Amino acid sequence: MSEEAIEARYQAEVKQADTDHHTPTAGAMTGHILANLQINNIKLHQTSWFLTGFAAEALQPLYNELISASRKSFDALAKVLLDENELPPSTSAEYANYTMLEEDGRNKYRSNDELVDITAHDYATQNMFIDRAIVLAAKEERPAMAAFLTDLRGQNNQAIRRLQAVLGKTAWEGLVEEDDDDED
Repeated sequence: MSEEAIEARYQAEVKQADTDHHTPTAGAMTGHILANLQINNIKLHQTSWFLTGFAAEALQPLYNELISASRKSFDALAKVLLDENELPPSTSAEYANYTMLEEDGRNKYRSNDELVDITAHDYATQNMFIDRAIVLAAKEERPAMAAFLTDLRGQNNQAIRRLQAVLGKTAWEGLVEEDDDDED
């Protein structure tokens, strides 16, 4: 393929991605999820490297599991996008642009509890995008995508519960805002 043809296809991709992200589609929302998984992988490593004291050894197996699951989900979700005739984000710049997780080099100096709490919040943030993508996939009649995303949501819920347990909290304690109207 000529350089001109490559450039034309890439510019069409960029234009379509911009359109899809302004009028969310299941594919575009799933691209955000993929970006979140990529950044989450980096953040999980950061946390596992900078836990201190007894917790470092005690939490290492949990973080190794989360890292492994994140990597598998990343690869599998990219294939789901390709199966659905969508183009997954494929550059560091795209991941940085599409993620909603925040990286911070200062985290390496935070307490173990703060690091675990950040991880739990990151999974909760990812769930917001997964929930939106599930609804869009169902609306667009993409059952395979919706099924994968529903399973991913369940994996994230389990990760949240385990991380919150480390902090002595219930699964959603401090992660979900409670509606005052619910008390009536």
